Amino acid sequence: MLAWAALAAITVLLLWVDLHFFARGREPSFREGVVWSIGWLIVSMLAGVSLLLLDTHGLDDFVTYTTVYFVERSLSLDNLFVFVLLFAYFGVPTEYRARLLFYGIAAALVLRGGAILGGVALLHELHFFIYVLGVLLLVLAYRILRGVEENVDPDRNFIVRLVRRVFPVTGDFEGKRLFVRREGTRFVTPLFVCLAAIVAADIAFAVDSIPAAFAITRDSVLIWMANIFALLGLRALFVLVEGLIRRFRYLDETIAIVLALVAAKLLLEDVYKVGPELTLLVVFVAFSIGIAASLWADRRDPDAQAKRDERSKSIA
Repeated sequence: MLAWAALAAITVLLLWVDLHFFARGREPSFREGVVWSIGWLIVSMLAGVSLLLLDTHGLDDFVTYTTVYFVERSLSLDNLFVFVLLFAYFGVPTEYRARLLFYGIAAALVLRGGAILGGVALLHELHFFIYVLGVLLLVLAYRILRGVEENVDPDRNFIVRLVRRVFPVTGDFEGKRLFVRREGTRFVTPLFVCLAAIVAADIAFAVDSIPAAFAITRDSVLIWMANIFALLGLRALFVLVEGLIRRFRYLDETIAIVLALVAAKLLLEDVYKVGPELTLLVVFVAFSIGIAASLWADRRDPDAQAKRDERSKSIA
């Protein structure tokens, strides 16, 4: 419990730092996004180094944490792409997106914490659940290969439909307000409906991403710690997403391959156990190949710039 309380306190502190110091009240520049993204990466790695100093199993925990961090970080990109698509769908003005992103990240942390605790309990009681997790990872890999756009339809989202059924919705945005009162009736704004869709996406991604962590370790504290630091820098990473999509045409395919490999590790666990060092190496090699292949394909493709622009427009 002490470890969970300490993580909760650190999370609140870091969320406060992100909310109050990263481009507060204005749209961040691309350079700020780069600097803050690098800064969050350094903080995340320092958190891993602390395991070397505080834990008798420090080296193993450090490698495990680092592996889970990079897997969850890669999955958080798809989470972020969905947020961008939802912003475009609801027409959320640029100046309000940062606050919605903050709410979305906070909700994701809470939901993933619950999914982690629930997953640990199931794995302790039902060993065969690891095979369920492995299959879920394969399904997620397939969904990513299909393309994230196909999985986003707010009009079909249960939570969004529920909000619209319970509350009347204003036709326009009311600044950064989520609720307004008119003639004694409480209305929700499109900003609130978008937030509801973001929370629904968080639930889906919590269910999808946690199995990837359980394929690497059963330590719930390490999993949540890695998830915390994987999600904290999303507001800064949001600024870089457009450039990332333009440059790395095989990003989705790379993530899908990593998930499939991790799923295979989980499904074969009773036959052969793969150590965290080899898992980390496989993840690193897969992403290196994906990035190199993207850059190589762009150099050989005369229409590379047009395709990069098309990929950018898909989330604009």
